[in-house]
Amino acid sequence: MTSIEDLTRLAPPPPGPAPIDWRAVEDTLGMTLPDDYKRLAGAYGPGAFCDFVRVYHPHGPTEWVDLTGPMPARLRRQLLKDRDSGTYSMPHPPENLFAIGVTDNGNHLFWVTDPAADPDAWRLTVNEPDGHDWYTYDGDLTEFLVSALSGRTRVPVFPDRLLDGGVFFTPSRPTGSNHQPDRPSAPASISGQAVREWARANGYDVPDHGRIPARIIQAWQQDQ
Repeated sequence: MTSIEDLTRLAPPPPGPAPIDWRAVEDTLGMTLPDDYKRLAGAYGPGAFCDFVRVYHPHGPTEWVDLTGPMPARLRRQLLKDRDSGTYSMPHPPENLFAIGVTDNGNHLFWVTDPAADPDAWRLTVNEPDGHDWYTYDGDLTEFLVSALSGRTRVPVFPDRLLDGGVFFTPSRPTGSNHQPDRPSAPASISGQAVREWARANGYDVPDHGRIPARIIQAWQQDQ
């Protein structure tokens, strides 16, 4: 059984996602994409696994989750700045990292694009938004999702109780066009620590670690 078959068995995809013009997507990005990602994006469309992990998609409804939008380049610039200023150490050169997803806690998922000429050999790495921790998975994106969502792999930078509500996929609600200013549950440019500090200052009880409750994220968004 292939990894995409394992994933669709764990979290059934929605019916009939829109087709993707992969040649146009790759021309826009200037690089060839891994085959497993193409199968995943084609099967599921844009959306979130367990209402937590949002994989970037060519049809992402907002710029925050659009594969061809500004976020991958923006995040790479920030990583280069952090490395050059000595703010954070990281296990991979920023030049080799390409953002491919975000969580509701502000973690980012990156392809380690080495070797550049062999995208099917790219590994997955995930950062922790409030500190220096990274987790690297020795496999592709789909294999990572299967392993993490099945509970076979514990991702240290993910909440311990991520799977308590079961494994499922929620498709994104369609919008009139891409690149709308709406933000997902946790804006990619804001760390979870900022949300926690705001919540405590406004009388909310929020855990020091793990998943931030959706109602707190929504209240924070409304106050920005």
